[in-house]
Parts: sequence; structure tokens; C-alpha cells
Amino acid sequence: MARLKVLPFFLIYGKINEVMAKKNNTKRKLVGLVSEESGVRAYYTKKNTMNTPDKLSLRKYDPVLRKHVLFTETKKNLGRNEVKEKKR
Repeated sequence: MARLKVLPFFLIYGKINEVMAKKNNTKRKLVGLVSEESGVRAYYTKKNTMNTPDKLSLRKYDPVLRKHVLFTETKKNLGRNEVKEKKR
């Protein structure tokens, strides 16, 4: 019996870009938008840190209060994914 030859994904389709990871050399950062009245982080957006170095403020719909309020920029992760020191 003849054995079937299994080819890698990029050889089948001829594109190596679909297999490799995308390089993150962009100046755009992912930021979260937090409502000033209810404190809910309901929106995420990307902003160019070179063009707008100050905090972003947008008037958007708050689903908790069910009205339009001012949302201000915070970090995306708010400290959840930061590396912590090892306990010894």
C-alpha cells in the first residue's frame, strides 16, 4: 500500500503569510473606554499613540444607564495580565 504524503498548510495553498504570525510593529494600541458615570468598561478601540498622546474622551451610549455619557480612555487590561514577581 502506498502511504499518503501530508503537506504543510503553506505548501498546499502557496502562501507562507497565512502560517506566520503578524508582526506588531504598529504605533496603534488597544485601549478600553470607561464610563465616567457608571464605571462600566463597555467599549474598546485602537488609537495611534503618536498622533494623540493625551487621553481619549468620547461621548458614547452607556448600556447600563441607557443614555449617552462621556467615556474616557484606560488601559485595556487594567493590570490583569502584567507579570508579577515570583515568590521565593
